[in-house]
Amino acid sequence: MGKAIQLQVRKELNGRQQFNIIKLKGSLISKGYTEIIHISDQDDEFHINSFETKMEARGEVQEFIQDFIMKEDLANTISVLRP
Repeated sequence: MGKAIQLQVRKELNGRQQFNIIKLKGSLISKGYTEIIHISDQDDEFHINSFETKMEARGEVQEFIQDFIMKEDLANTISVLRP
């Protein structure tokens, strides 16, 4: 693949937020941006979700994620970590 993208995801989520995070991850996989998303603990408050994507798709993936966050009102729930 290529460059890794990391998402910081809040651990304490309500049902709607959980559903939308799962929907985002499923969309990333079904659109072919990645094949697997790795989850690790950051601390008591956040998980880190990371995945690799092709270098040429990186900008498109980040735009897709930002649009999804805005559309589903997840700004306080998930964020893209800058490398």
